Amino acid sequence: MHIPDGFLDAKTALATGALSVAGLGYALREVRRELPPRRVPLLGLAAAFLFAAQMVNFPVMGGTSGHLVGGALVAVLLGPAAAVVVVATVLIVQCFLFADGGVMALGANLFNMGLTATVGGYAVYRGVARLLPGLRGRVAALAFAGWCSTIIAAAACAGQLAWSGTVAWRVGFPAMVGVHALIGLGEGAVSALVLLAIARTRPDLLPDQPGIAATPGRVGPFVVFGLLVTVGIALFVAPFACPWPDGLESVATRLGFNHPVSSPLLPALAADYQLPGITSPGLATALAGATGALVVFLLAIGFSRLVVPREGPALKTEN
Repeated sequence: MHIPDGFLDAKTALATGALSVAGLGYALREVRRELPPRRVPLLGLAAAFLFAAQMVNFPVMGGTSGHLVGGALVAVLLGPAAAVVVVATVLIVQCFLFADGGVMALGANLFNMGLTATVGGYAVYRGVARLLPGLRGRVAALAFAGWCSTIIAAAACAGQLAWSGTVAWRVGFPAMVGVHALIGLGEGAVSALVLLAIARTRPDLLPDQPGIAATPGRVGPFVVFGLLVTVGIALFVAPFACPWPDGLESVATRLGFNHPVSSPLLPALAADYQLPGITSPGLATALAGATGALVVFLLAIGFSRLVVPREGPALKTEN
């Protein structure tokens, strides 16, 4: 759902950019206030995992693919403010290093996937989790929240396209929501499986887990293992991802507005996840994915280290 340059007009780009800056600023303030320093490496791991996972497109139907956004998943694990920072880090690196999403459309992409999908999905999760007790209830709540987060982001994107005059609301909204309702099924399933895997292996990392100490154990070994798995996904899975266009690209082609700007505003170092000088497309994608995962890992930790006090906030419920 990465909007390229050329789909939105100036007023929409400026408005969504301003909203995204304000939302990201508030999220950073909340991370500073609430996130314990010991959990900062988990933000880096979450960012690296989302980056690698978003490279793995899965087929949906009729030549259309989708991929994980992951905002709702990270919000459940680390809190909505931390999730906004994580998704924003991924989107910034995708935009400037890999030309995945336009520079002028970065604010809109941050608004759709970093703010509305993340916060909206988390709100749905909290509401459903209150009705469904236990781990199974939380997993089911996240599966539904992941699906809803995809729909929310698709609806926001349709509204931006309509406000820009790119495609009428009555046409763009059902097209975007329809295809992303299917993509959201994958979002919900992957999010639920990840939550279940963490609950089985490291339940101390889950907030508000009954019968588990509020203070998690050592996160270092978990982060190292998770980073190895993430790099493995980028190296050995991403090159074989479904090559079909994603939901937005498919809708744009079908409705006749798939005409992004021919030359990017800023040249990317590895556009389309192809490192220069490497002739094998698969190898280039693998190395670009592994490099990008490490970059977002370090960048997310760097952002967090800048805002989280070294002594950390007072011990409190993290969500």
